Amino acid sequence: MTTTASARVGVDVGGTFTDLVLHDPVRNIVRTGKLLTTPDDPSEAILNGIARILREAELKPEDVHSVIHGTTLVTNTIIERTGATVGLLTTEGFRDSIEIGRETRYDLYDLFLETPALLVPRARRLEIPERIASDGRILLPLDEAAVAAATKQLVETEGAEAIAVGFLHSYHSPQHEKRAGEIIRALYPNLPVSLSAEVAPEIREFERISTASANAYVQPLMARYLDRVQSTLHSTGFRGHLYIMLSGGGITTVREAKDFPIRLIESGPAAGAMASAFISRLTGLEHVVSFDMGGTTAKMCLVDHHEPNHKFDFEAGRVRRFQKGSGLPLKVSVVDMIEIGAGGGSLARIDPGSGLMKVGPRSAGAKPGPVCYGRGGTEPAVTDADLVLGRLDPGYFLGGEMALNLDPVRRAFETRISAETGIAVEQAALGVQRIVDETMASATRMHLAEKGKDPRRYTMIAFGGAGPVHAWNLARLLKIKRLVVPLGAGVASALGFLVAPPATDMVRSYVARLERIDWARVNALIAEMKAAGSALLTEAGATPGSITFRPVAEMRHVGQGFEIPVPLPGLELSDADLPTIRERFFAAYRDRFERVVEESPIEALSWRLSCSAPGWTIDLAGAVPRTAEAGPAAPRTHRRVLFEGAGWQDCPVYDRYALRAGARIAGPALIEERESTCVVGPDSEVVVDDFLNLVIDVG
Repeated sequence: MTTTASARVGVDVGGTFTDLVLHDPVRNIVRTGKLLTTPDDPSEAILNGIARILREAELKPEDVHSVIHGTTLVTNTIIERTGATVGLLTTEGFRDSIEIGRETRYDLYDLFLETPALLVPRARRLEIPERIASDGRILLPLDEAAVAAATKQLVETEGAEAIAVGFLHSYHSPQHEKRAGEIIRALYPNLPVSLSAEVAPEIREFERISTASANAYVQPLMARYLDRVQSTLHSTGFRGHLYIMLSGGGITTVREAKDFPIRLIESGPAAGAMASAFISRLTGLEHVVSFDMGGTTAKMCLVDHHEPNHKFDFEAGRVRRFQKGSGLPLKVSVVDMIEIGAGGGSLARIDPGSGLMKVGPRSAGAKPGPVCYGRGGTEPAVTDADLVLGRLDPGYFLGGEMALNLDPVRRAFETRISAETGIAVEQAALGVQRIVDETMASATRMHLAEKGKDPRRYTMIAFGGAGPVHAWNLARLLKIKRLVVPLGAGVASALGFLVAPPATDMVRSYVARLERIDWARVNALIAEMKAAGSALLTEAGATPGSITFRPVAEMRHVGQGFEIPVPLPGLELSDADLPTIRERFFAAYRDRFERVVEESPIEALSWRLSCSAPGWTIDLAGAVPRTAEAGPAAPRTHRRVLFEGAGWQDCPVYDRYALRAGARIAGPALIEERESTCVVGPDSEVVVDDFLNLVIDVG
């Protein structure tokens, strides 16, 4: 890496498009890019996109200090069940724990309840004689010969490509798992091994072993993918660092991503939430709904006090979309968001049973894409509807780089929708818009209601290629009064990679009643997590002295089956902190449930430490093309747009790059930039703020 390497590139590989943002703070350069994803080999789009954005910035690969990348590969691998052949070693008598699961059912009255397909079938789950008690005592020593024999059977007979090890109570005493790992690695040095005590060192064996199995399932594929991305980058002359986005919103090293790929389960979507957090800090907005609508899905997340909401449980590959409990349980730190099958590529169809129009979750993706792309698509998608409604300029999609064709879109609507319903093409397109917007609004209302939040208290930040096109109507449906669309909204997720901090979440379990806690043990756990977190973040580029630590305890009333996170008053605790901790527990409990039961005893189950270094900041004004001419807000053309309830409106079309701080625009209007178009409806007003965000009074 040369001494002049100062540029950083964020790369978001989505289902339809690959987005890029380049920032060079030394040269004061910001460049953005968007190109179609290459599903057969995502690294191809990464390489092509970086080469293009470097040409535009007049930089060379040697000028790049780091590339920060996020991917949906882990999620897709689990959903599509295309991962490795995995073997599981577990405690004797507990072979079927991950198949039995919990007694709860996501649908009590469905006699033929469908459950997620197992990642490890019974034939590849082998039992090992060993037993550790819940207090860490060894009841039965590890049978090392059985470990070796079982491993050989899994690899040589069952064809296992990765091994997961999950023993009872290993979160408390991991020595048996560690020894089993040593035996496996001695036999097969190149075989990926996932120990549950390392992947998810938390109480509850079902979720812990499920997470370790999922980690093993995606580990070989993710290692090959990251190796390919690294080698591809190095072949261009790049000598910098490759970092990866974690599901919790921090960036980490390739080594960590290879060891624990399950922590990347929401890698791509997390970047959008980090971009919203960055914009909220710039603008001083305390309560934000982050709305990211791309080509395949839409994501919503709450950002309160400039921090995305987090959770430490996740379900992957739900059998029933939006049905809690129908997916594969994972213990990972993730940004708390909802994901909906509503994107620009979501396909419209007439349901043969009801005769009603349906939109999504099936998507056209990058291949063939919506009909208007001219790549072989025959079913109308949301982007096709936006084109019919006048929201998109067929000659300025991706800045004119990709021409859209309206004629085949009209024929597709006539054949697939109008012929079945008898409604005109324009009304069919309006119906697509109405359905997809109401679907997103309903999901967002439910998400906020579950948290006891009122959407009217929130500002929406909208981005993604399709986000600004649909955000005005979505905000109106949610009764949100203010909408913010950042500059470069179409690639804001890639921006999120560049502003995200090196960060990680550590966890250890130790169960005790509040009044009986051994604080020396807790302090030792926190010190252990602090050392591990510091080492990881330093490797990820953080300065050791800049790292901050936030300790949290997962607490509950004795007898409850769930916990709530409670911030702790320091990194070293004692009995003197008990009143503060108890008070904080009651405050968190009251905030969640509107009541407290002060006489009920309290216990702690797990201890977490969030480790974070400062993130970066970017002046997005550098993204304005040098050819853009500043001046008063004057439209460059006009276009007719169909709005529900207002009919066809003659809308002025503005060049986003020509707008400067203080500019005001009355709706209805269209504001176009290379990667997205912002639709502003009637009775609304737009003001360009000091950071060149579009701030829209929805009206």
